[in-house]
Amino acid sequence: MASALAAAGLVVVTQGAVPAAHAEPAWGPCPETVTTPSAVCTSVSVPVDYSVPDGDRIDVTVSRLPARDPAARRGVLFGNAGGPGGDSLTYFDDNELFTWPQALRDEWDLIGVQPRGLAHAGPLQCAPLDPADSVMLATNLGGAHRAACEQASGDYWRHLTTENTARDWEEVRRALGQERISIHGLSYGTLLGSTYATLFPQHTDKLVMDSGANPDWMWNDVLLEQSEPYKRRVLAMFDWIAANDAVYGLGDTPLKVYQRWSQRVMAESGTTPTLAPPAARVGDVPPEWAALGQQYIDGVTLTGPVRVQVEGLFNQLRTPGAMQSLSPMLAATRGLAPQSTAWPVIAESLRDGTPLGPQDPQMPEPPKEAIVAANMQATVLCNENRVPPRPLDYPAFLWTQFVTGDIFDAISLTYSSGAACAGAGPVTTPVKVHNAGLATAPLLINSVGDPQTPYRGAVALAERMGAHVLTVEGGDHGQVAKGNAAVDDAVVQYLRTGHTGVTHAPAPPMPVAG
Repeated sequence: MASALAAAGLVVVTQGAVPAAHAEPAWGPCPETVTTPSAVCTSVSVPVDYSVPDGDRIDVTVSRLPARDPAARRGVLFGNAGGPGGDSLTYFDDNELFTWPQALRDEWDLIGVQPRGLAHAGPLQCAPLDPADSVMLATNLGGAHRAACEQASGDYWRHLTTENTARDWEEVRRALGQERISIHGLSYGTLLGSTYATLFPQHTDKLVMDSGANPDWMWNDVLLEQSEPYKRRVLAMFDWIAANDAVYGLGDTPLKVYQRWSQRVMAESGTTPTLAPPAARVGDVPPEWAALGQQYIDGVTLTGPVRVQVEGLFNQLRTPGAMQSLSPMLAATRGLAPQSTAWPVIAESLRDGTPLGPQDPQMPEPPKEAIVAANMQATVLCNENRVPPRPLDYPAFLWTQFVTGDIFDAISLTYSSGAACAGAGPVTTPVKVHNAGLATAPLLINSVGDPQTPYRGAVALAERMGAHVLTVEGGDHGQVAKGNAAVDDAVVQYLRTGHTGVTHAPAPPMPVAG
């Protein structure tokens, strides 16, 4: 989540009088990242510090996809891509993961408000950190990052909060001259949407929370709660690849696929992954063990987690400098596992030997927009972290971060141990989200196996917001616009009427192996 790389620069702010509340926006071309041809963009001036409305200001870029059927237009739908750090200007663009329901495009102006701190919205700039400084990474990562942002951008970092971004939405609503807005928030966007609805219930129409985040986990517990679900999701991906062995030829059991995957990680990083392998199956029993098949299965399954840990350490001792976190395949596996539509990418790469990222351990510097997003995300997480660290997790953090390089555990332990925000205490108390008298109850949608926003956390948000819950099978993160007609139809019905009777939906269509 936190980035060890940053780019120097300055946040551009302006001073002057507060603009008229209902000034007509001047719509024009969007940044080239927005791909929908009909999209237009504008900017809205907002205060850096809402307690000083006449002080410094930033321009927040807003994208708009006008309703395609003006006669059927029902209003505006604000969308947020999650993160924090997701690009919301492009949120309603169709892409390889999302195809938005036609009714949404026909009947609503689809609005993306770029969150403050990102490109095109007062980007946060920070001086570079030294990723080789292990003492800083282990003891003062949050403080060093905060100082680096202070060096490049002054105290701008302290104003990057969910509440301020929600207040930016209110400034945009006023600029658009809309009495009420509907909201579709994905992942972290469910917290942002809930924050807006709590602060401005009189201006909130419908609220769709897609893959909900538990407010009580912000932020040290968010990554911790993702750890085991992510591992289960990767094994589900191996299961799907094995079921499509006729296409990929990687093995007809999840364990065989795992072994091919482990070989790839070894080739890229010099050591094997320490992710525990899937349970053995009948197809994994060698012919010579056929008479003791069940005993073989039980033994392989029982010893698997310890075996991969020992093998990983042995490989690292044998190959100085080896670290599994250097493997692009390992990183891509974790990154793509939540989206079943992306599983063929992993399978095809394993089958064909095609690279998934830079193969040189000396990784090239990421794009500037990605650096800005990582800085913004790390800043928000520490600024409003409400969960105390777990000191007992600190040795495990050191072990996974500097010895094994197991990203599945290292990412979660960096936060749960308190290392991520060490030296950077919270500067605000997040809004305690609740249903503050909304005219229409929100709709929350979550899959039962979502690794990024686990189901029990989403239910906690639903209870806080008094939301109707639509449970989706499978484990994808993000449910709307995934080709699942049951979900998309329920969302459109809700946005039109404020109600839906749908409480359960099947998983979205699985990808076609190829």
